[in-house]
Amino acid sequence: MSARDEILGRIRATKTTAAAELPMFSYNRRWDAPREDIIARFVERLSDYHVTVLRTRTENIREVAERQLAARHIVSLVVPSDLPASWRPAAPVAIEDNNLPAAALNDAQGVMTGSLMGIAETGTVVLDAGIGQGRRAITLLPDYHLCVVRETAIVGSVPEAVAALQPRVVHGAPITFFSGPSATADIELDRVEGVHGPRTLDVILVS
Repeated sequence: MSARDEILGRIRATKTTAAAELPMFSYNRRWDAPREDIIARFVERLSDYHVTVLRTRTENIREVAERQLAARHIVSLVVPSDLPASWRPAAPVAIEDNNLPAAALNDAQGVMTGSLMGIAETGTVVLDAGIGQGRRAITLLPDYHLCVVRETAIVGSVPEAVAALQPRVVHGAPITFFSGPSATADIELDRVEGVHGPRTLDVILVS
């Protein structure tokens, strides 16, 4: 046996032994808690990210949206072309996104969309470009995002969300996860918001 064969043989033996000794981890794939606890955790996590959560019922979405947009002084608002008519605020007048150029999206002060789901443990909102959500660009370029999340669409954990997303991923849907407004920090840990997306996020949580 050559020195090369001996060395490679030792490496293979070590790898086999190491693989056999790896511990088996057990992950919590589902958070089995009462619905009210799951929803409360979602709200708590969003609050940690300085997100304003506005709780309401379906029939009041438009009224709540109008009030919050006025409070934020939003005068130019982009919406997906298929955002439900009953959600659309009367003021400001919504601009439908029919493939608006990037410059127009960047000039808009805000965007209002729906969402696919929320994740309680991490306070994450998930988009998949489905009905009422629009394309990814409209939620990245305006500086303000008003997002509608249904309580029935909130899951407890990330593994639950990933499992539920599998059919959409298989069909090539663009999946976006965001936890609070866009933010980053440099090596000095100085936090800057609005670098990769909206600087401000408000959530209308619908029961």
